Amino acid sequence: MGIEIEFISKELIKPSSPTPHHLHKLHFSFLDQIQAQVSPPFTLFYEKSSTITNLERCNLLKKSLSMALNIFYPLAGRINNYSYADCNDEGALFIEAKANCHLSDILQNRNQYHNHRLKFIPLQPRQGIHQYGSLFQVTYFNCGGLALSFAMPHMLGDALSQFVFLNSWAAVARGNMNTNTNTLVDIPPIGSASIFPPLDSSDSDVMQLILKENFVTKSFVFDAIKLSALRDKYSGDGENLSRMQGLSVFLLSRITAAISRPKEGADKSRSVVVNAMNLRPFVDPPIPKNSFGNFVWMGVAIIDNLEHMAKEDEYCCEIGSRIRDSIKSVNKETVKKLQCDDQLNFLKETFAELRKEI
Repeated sequence: MGIEIEFISKELIKPSSPTPHHLHKLHFSFLDQIQAQVSPPFTLFYEKSSTITNLERCNLLKKSLSMALNIFYPLAGRINNYSYADCNDEGALFIEAKANCHLSDILQNRNQYHNHRLKFIPLQPRQGIHQYGSLFQVTYFNCGGLALSFAMPHMLGDALSQFVFLNSWAAVARGNMNTNTNTLVDIPPIGSASIFPPLDSSDSDVMQLILKENFVTKSFVFDAIKLSALRDKYSGDGENLSRMQGLSVFLLSRITAAISRPKEGADKSRSVVVNAMNLRPFVDPPIPKNSFGNFVWMGVAIIDNLEHMAKEDEYCCEIGSRIRDSIKSVNKETVKKLQCDDQLNFLKETFAELRKEI
């Protein structure tokens, strides 16, 4: 049975207090400007509550969201081209919907969710999703459970920023008080333009990363035991890999094993492994860990696919070593290069090299 979604209501949630006039314009940094026009979504699933109805839960979400938007005020605004976000308090889009299935139908059949996941997102890319500062959708299941989806334009912040917002919103909803600051949440610095000055809007050739129109995606589930086993298997004799790095090695080795050997004399095929790296720890002078914005750069590892024809274990350990080295290459010096007067050429050279390898 396919999942069908019936939309119940749509409204705009505005901050509970007006955003001060001097904060109405959030200028984008160049790290904001080079992000693709995508709004990566998160969907969180909740079982039926024994103490509160779904109507009460939804009202709590709306009220606490309005309070959280006082802190994360760009999420209630609108995107204004590549220059700035208009923090005008027009409001975040909030939709209520109902699904014709139970929550267990989703959790017990992940392919079912993967095939219908876009139905849990308020708007699709061609419906102006990137204009809103944020979008939310609460979807009720027949069993009494619900799904909460959240998306915001990548130009406003990276994945860590999304988690910072979600954790802060949850703290507001719970009424948790920080005893050190006597506030519900630790208020983060908003934006990164003062650290990474924006590019001139005429530099359109580097305003977006490589982004193709269509993607093929699949969903796989690895439990903690398997992730640890992959990490240990591919760490080799040197420094241990992380679980994420071990999984990356495994996936790439399976991909390259599926690629046919090129004909003799043909160019070697290559794979490019790109890890999104958090720059916050490398900014000098230091910035708070919960800084909201785009503080992300690429750790790039280039792998010769023909090497998988050698001993597989040695090849996998080499992949792991290159991924680890690419991650280590992102450091304080990288931040300095991104802050220097010649930052535009640094960007162009990096993207040109990446395009050439792909």
